[in-house]
Amino acid sequence: MDPMAFLEGGPADLPSRIVPLPSPGEEVKIQHRGGYEHFENSPGHIETPEGRLPVYLWCRRTEIAE
Repeated sequence: MDPMAFLEGGPADLPSRIVPLPSPGEEVKIQHRGGYEHFENSPGHIETPEGRLPVYLWCRRTEIAE
């Protein structure tokens, strides 16, 4: 099973709050509405239907260059 993370904060309409983790400790970047939502690792964890997951907090949005 691939490692997963729980995303906290950012846009309310993200398609999913539980996402694959690229590498433990790395930033998670989600493509959303013409840009990217960035999430940073936090010290927290949360119990989910997928098990105990690390919490990644929203930190910024970047636009996709046209």
